[in-house]
Amino acid sequence: MKNITFDRILRRKKRISMRIKGTKERPRISIFRSNSYTYAQAIDDESKKTVAAFSSLQLIKQKPQEKAGKSVIAKQVGIELAKKLKEKKVTQALLDRGVYAYLGRVKELAEGLREGGIII
Repeated sequence: MKNITFDRILRRKKRISMRIKGTKERPRISIFRSNSYTYAQAIDDESKKTVAAFSSLQLIKQKPQEKAGKSVIAKQVGIELAKKLKEKKVTQALLDRGVYAYLGRVKELAEGLREGGIII
């Protein structure tokens, strides 16, 4: 098994993010996942501002009784972010998965965005 160094991770992130530039009409959805939580934010790269953001931490604060797997929660984060984007009249977005492969929580979050009505 190859040892993935931090330098390789940064090179992969730069290679992916270099091709993606968000606009006001079509923001870039940046995803970050920690061991416990999943975070997503829609960024307008032209004006360098965050359009909307949502995380699983906020979701847990809203509904503290629910116990679910991280992938299920990531999908709910995608749906909630889609609601926030719809309020701001955004219908399309670009997905910036960063250093993560399109599997598990990242894939579920993208499907949640699609389910919420955002075209990726």
